[in-house]
Amino acid sequence: MKYSIENIQNKLRKKLKGSRYIHTLGVEYTSVCLAMKYEADLERAELAGLLHDCAKELPEKKLIKICRDHGEKISKMEFRQPFLLHGKAGACLARDKFGVEDEELLDAIRYHTTGRPAMTLLEKIVFVADYIEPNRKKADNLTELRRLAFENLDETVLQILEQTLDYLEKTGKEIDRHTIMTRDYYKKLLRSSQ
Repeated sequence: MKYSIENIQNKLRKKLKGSRYIHTLGVEYTSVCLAMKYEADLERAELAGLLHDCAKELPEKKLIKICRDHGEKISKMEFRQPFLLHGKAGACLARDKFGVEDEELLDAIRYHTTGRPAMTLLEKIVFVADYIEPNRKKADNLTELRRLAFENLDETVLQILEQTLDYLEKTGKEIDRHTIMTRDYYKKLLRSSQ
């Protein structure tokens, strides 16, 4: 890998507003903790956690442009709500600006918001870390989710997806079909393993 964690931290510190940077460090830290628990590669988890929101604060038109320029598929919903593209755009920036060539690591960045069926261990780690990192205060049931994350990662993924969908339904916000597909996949997976 052609990067330095410290170098990336310094670049992100300059590009992200304070609260976003603090969240980013929390996801980086939590990704490493989960990687230790589940015996994943610590360095890859740290890098994916650190870069997961590298495109979060870009203007919506820029997110669309980056995705188009890199051949990322953009759904009708993503055109209506371009902020959802920050994971896909972030994967593109991680490759272009930070030299990341590891496809699994790029997918962990790409899918950290909606998830996807049959996520790899690294993808699940970043997905969960983004939700439970220590600086997050607003989500319901965080104490339980933080405990569960170190006991059953798949169950934690499912719980996060269900909470997210419940919140979106209650607030009348549009729901990304990938989130529903991912929830359905993990629900079926967990039922079949009981």
